[in-house]
Amino acid sequence: MLSVIHPTAPYCPSYCSAVFPESLLLLLSVFYTVSKLPRLPDFDSRRLHSESEDDDEEASIPVRAWPSQSSLLKERPASSASQTSTVVNERLQELVRMFKERTEKAKEKLIDPDSSDEDNENETQAGPSGGGGVESGTEEEQPGRCCKVKTPRWIRACVRFRFPASIDPFTNLMYVLWMFLVSLAWNWNVWFIPVRWAFPYQTPDNIHYWLLTDYLCDLIYILDIAVFQPRLQFVRGGDIVCDQKEMRKNYMKTKRFKFDVASLVPLELFYFKTGINPLLRLPRLLKIKSFFEFNDRLEAILTKAYIYRVIRTTTYLLYCLHFNACLYYWISDFIGLGLTQWVYNGEGNSYIRCYYFAVKTLITIGGLPDPTTLSEIIFQLINYFIGVFAFSIMIGQMRDVVGAATASQTYYRSCMDSTIKYMSSYRIPRDVQNRVKTWYNYTWQSQGMLDEQELLNQLPDKMRLDIAIDVSYSIVSKVPLFQGCDRQMIFDMLKSLRSVVYLPGDYVCKKGEVGREMYIIKAGEVQVVGGPDGKTVFVTLRAGSVFGEISLLAVGGGNRRTANVIAHGFANLFILDKKDLNEILVHYPESKKLLRKKARLNMNRNNICPAKEPPLVPAAPVRAETPKLLKAALEMTERSSGLKGALAKVKEKTNKSSISLQVNMLKP
Repeated sequence: MLSVIHPTAPYCPSYCSAVFPESLLLLLSVFYTVSKLPRLPDFDSRRLHSESEDDDEEASIPVRAWPSQSSLLKERPASSASQTSTVVNERLQELVRMFKERTEKAKEKLIDPDSSDEDNENETQAGPSGGGGVESGTEEEQPGRCCKVKTPRWIRACVRFRFPASIDPFTNLMYVLWMFLVSLAWNWNVWFIPVRWAFPYQTPDNIHYWLLTDYLCDLIYILDIAVFQPRLQFVRGGDIVCDQKEMRKNYMKTKRFKFDVASLVPLELFYFKTGINPLLRLPRLLKIKSFFEFNDRLEAILTKAYIYRVIRTTTYLLYCLHFNACLYYWISDFIGLGLTQWVYNGEGNSYIRCYYFAVKTLITIGGLPDPTTLSEIIFQLINYFIGVFAFSIMIGQMRDVVGAATASQTYYRSCMDSTIKYMSSYRIPRDVQNRVKTWYNYTWQSQGMLDEQELLNQLPDKMRLDIAIDVSYSIVSKVPLFQGCDRQMIFDMLKSLRSVVYLPGDYVCKKGEVGREMYIIKAGEVQVVGGPDGKTVFVTLRAGSVFGEISLLAVGGGNRRTANVIAHGFANLFILDKKDLNEILVHYPESKKLLRKKARLNMNRNNICPAKEPPLVPAAPVRAETPKLLKAALEMTERSSGLKGALAKVKEKTNKSSISLQVNMLKP
């Protein structure tokens, strides 16, 4: 008979052999081994229990290793052998399912270890299933949520920041900002080393501030040499090199690296012997290439670089005066303050008084006291020579800067003056001259140039296409005529568009003209006019509209304009020539069919009949040839004797009249 094993009863082979047949002992041992396995996280704790579980928990949770005898009798009222086989099959299926779940869990852990770790952590924190465990977990999480401090965004950005492995020196804005710091450090040394050397501004009371600023500038130099410069990309054989070792080697081979290293020569070690002398920091001025590089990068990103050039040239002049003021005070201190009339007398602000002297000397204003000693005379002569050369150079640079800034405006003025001179020489009416001047002024104010194509022709096709896409694609892509066409065809068409400005009242095209151009409105409005008086406005076309495509595509068999189009105000139009369009459509036959179909639909919708070319009328009508039947009758009658002479005379007169008529037609 089949006995029931109590859930808490230990596994005993003798006990099992007394109850079950020997064939089931192997299966029981397998089940007992499975029950001894560690509990998996995903397994149901109500199905498998180990011997180490407490009796109280087992009593509270209805766990059964085997179904009870009563349940077996109720559910399966069959023989003991069939009941045992059914239970064993169920347990085996459950065991297979558990191992499958464990295998899937291992696969997930191999594929995505992070998510599996998070799942395990959540399960371990959740604890065993039950109401008490969940409540305790929530109670423990609440204090953590209350005490959680939100980190500021800038701190998180600093923590997540990773320095780039390579830097593009031409387009990286961060590198331009860094070069600005390096230029500030270099300018600190350039401007304040002479001041600290000549004027008594460096005292034991403030020496700590001077040294702190000096060493901060040295730190910027070191970071530039060690961090930024070895990461600059360079071009070798047409390829941009981004490898760290190659970039470092390239920097170490340049002269700039040698100058940068020489600028950090620690001559400050002589402070212990000579005292703090600012002249020992003169090697810091060797990093002048960083200053020039910053100027180049800044001019490349500024829209009005000529303003910065003017400021920089003025700064050069101010520095020359600054350095001369330092030299003047040093010589005055060397000779003795107030000993002669020429030297500085020591009154007032020393720097401002010496700077005023430098301005009067270098600009040669005059009104200075005459030097008396030899050293004063030599210094004054050097000042005069430096002033002449320095100011001539500064004036030349300023002229070049201003000339480069106004080059386009100068070209516009010269073109306008030449056109006005031409119209005046041929006595063009004043109204026409005023309209030409208005066109020049409006074109210059709206575009800043007279001919865009002249500027773009210097660029490669790829760059011209990129510029044309940014300027014109947003307008052309919205035109209903081109919607559905090949996108590459539109790109090719953008390169052939040219911009033209029309004045108010100008005829863009007239009815009956041969259509050689198609128009796309970029800005402004045009009106389609007609009627008996030619002033009736049929429709007003605005930005994004297209006209002239019917005659350009020769829809309906004609290539003549079908209406008059007048500019309502100042109108800026894109013009596409017929020759350029045909060259483009050769490579896009499907787009050509689509364009012709849309143009035909527009023509039918507007009930437009294309104007066909009138037939050529000859100057004089051509005489029709004599019918063959009449010729045959004349030949038959000529054979007769009576009428032969009369008919011959008629034929001769007919031939003479036809010949004279043809001669008259050939005459101009």
